[in-house]
Amino acid sequence: MPRPGIALTPHGVEFSVFSRSASKIELCLFAERGGHEIGRLPMERHDGHVWHIEAKGAQPGMRYGYRAHGVYAPERGLWFDPSKLLVDPYAVELDRPFAFSPDLSSHGADTGNIVPRAVITASAPVARQEPHFAEGGLIYEVNVRALTMLHPDVPEAERGTIKALAHPAVIAHLKRIGVSAVELMPITAWIDERHLPALGLRNGWGYNPVALMALDPRLCPGGIRELADTVAALHADNIGVILDLVFNHTGESDQLGPTISMRGLDSLAYYRAPDGHPGLLINDTGTGNTLACDHPVMRELVLDTLRHFVNHAGIDGFRFDLAPIIGRDMSGFRPDAELIGAMLADPVLSDRVLIAEPWDIGPGGYQLGNFPDRFLEWNDWARDTMRQFWRGDGRKLGDLATVLAGSSSIFEKNGSSRTRTVNFIAAHDGFTLRDLVSFETKHNELNGEHNRDGHGENYSWNNGVEGDTTDIVTQNRRVADVRALLATLFATRGAIMLTAGDEMGRTQHGNNNAYAQDNTLTWLDWPHADDELIGHVAALSAIRHRFGVFSDTHFFDDGGEVEWLGANGEPMQVADWEETSNGFLTMLLRTTDLETGAPARLAVAFNRTDEQRRFALPGGAKCWKTLLGNGLTVDTRSVAIFLASGV
Repeated sequence: MPRPGIALTPHGVEFSVFSRSASKIELCLFAERGGHEIGRLPMERHDGHVWHIEAKGAQPGMRYGYRAHGVYAPERGLWFDPSKLLVDPYAVELDRPFAFSPDLSSHGADTGNIVPRAVITASAPVARQEPHFAEGGLIYEVNVRALTMLHPDVPEAERGTIKALAHPAVIAHLKRIGVSAVELMPITAWIDERHLPALGLRNGWGYNPVALMALDPRLCPGGIRELADTVAALHADNIGVILDLVFNHTGESDQLGPTISMRGLDSLAYYRAPDGHPGLLINDTGTGNTLACDHPVMRELVLDTLRHFVNHAGIDGFRFDLAPIIGRDMSGFRPDAELIGAMLADPVLSDRVLIAEPWDIGPGGYQLGNFPDRFLEWNDWARDTMRQFWRGDGRKLGDLATVLAGSSSIFEKNGSSRTRTVNFIAAHDGFTLRDLVSFETKHNELNGEHNRDGHGENYSWNNGVEGDTTDIVTQNRRVADVRALLATLFATRGAIMLTAGDEMGRTQHGNNNAYAQDNTLTWLDWPHADDELIGHVAALSAIRHRFGVFSDTHFFDDGGEVEWLGANGEPMQVADWEETSNGFLTMLLRTTDLETGAPARLAVAFNRTDEQRRFALPGGAKCWKTLLGNGLTVDTRSVAIFLASGV
């Protein structure tokens, strides 16, 4: 049985595509230049419902698509319409970006000149390497366009592209702040949501994919070769590359959405519908449809996509958006689901970094801590705990200590001795770090949805003034809060994540759902970056690299590896933990100074109060050296770090 996708032969190209319910499928071939259709060839159905043809004379550089014939009955889950040019689910390169048009959703309207054509390619595999990411490292979440569009050192023609990530100035910044791996927000081809064009907006995040393997031509005009070259350049400086992939829905959306690929080929195989109601689309994503990752055809497409990016670009790992869907069947989420098990067992994928966003809006959708041991997981409980502590919420001291220690209450399940947390304070979705301390409520009016979109509860605070202000006192308090939040993040045990721009004070002016703002609201303002804040992050990263106690993923042992002290330097008592107004804590750590190889002790002091605190440490002040802060006096709303050798 032929496998889906294309394969070059000595005489031409073989094309294969899955459809169980189509009555006829045609291959449409287009010229390499000029774009006109040069042939429409009927395909032959083979075992396993795979349609196949060898097109003699076809060669790399030519374009192609499919047209599927059959019953058009959406109420039965059948969307066959030969007027629709369909993108191959296995396409690895497209000749143009997707652009929304009402014709894409209109039965009988021909879309041959609207839909991108897949490009016949012959990409070569890259040499296999061990993943470039050490456990407990710093992950840097990157929107490629936003990071590079305004960078003054990047050539204008390269700005907004994958190639720009390989520019020496960009790599120098990544190295300065100690990045272990960049996590690229979606770079595969996506389409705008249908309401955006009328608002004069476009999707700038990419979480609305169509072709799961094909790189978006706007971000990666050089195709898989451009991605591979950029990965190689980052690897040369020991920086890994993680792709954020969306295997939970596609841009074909709900029943009113466009027919551009999988819907027109076999909606019943690729998308999930309720038992007995094939015309309905389950919406566990909030975006209109849900991919049926438990179906063998969809499962193999996901695995082939992952293998493609490892084999042809050297990708080190993957972050899975709304990840419970990759482990859900009609009975619910299962950590031992066939797709998850296949990922873990696959020889190409078995050593890759796997990161789950462990929630969606489907039944049993919150699965933090429930993925297999190979998966790291975004930890929103840690995010909210750190925010709530610094906001001043009561009874958060014990939760903060748990976060600092690796969230054992979540990840000790099934007897595990290691944390799988990815700690973060801000991500692409939500307030920026600066906005977190500058706005109490979201301000998404520019999105055209009357501020109804975006999370309502952000555990944010504005330091007395909502939004921008010229008041110096308020500005200074906000800067102090950002520095304290960053120091807290870098002091946590396990992997950590920083979203690009938060280290330089970026703002979205209170917009906490800026997915449709592909403009200067989200593009990083490099000429006005806060260099002192960047220096603060660089210093924190240097401390984290110097002392492996932070990046270690084992939970603390009972042998005095960690002690918790109050402001008086004495061990915390039950009453201290339960005091609602208590805003001071010292984490005393035994570790090794990797610069000298000698045993050392670290003291990390968190002062949420509005008073400076001077406190006692074991051995007396003469034994301790300040690594971060102002002597043994811990400033208001700040974090200080001290080092003692031989204590």
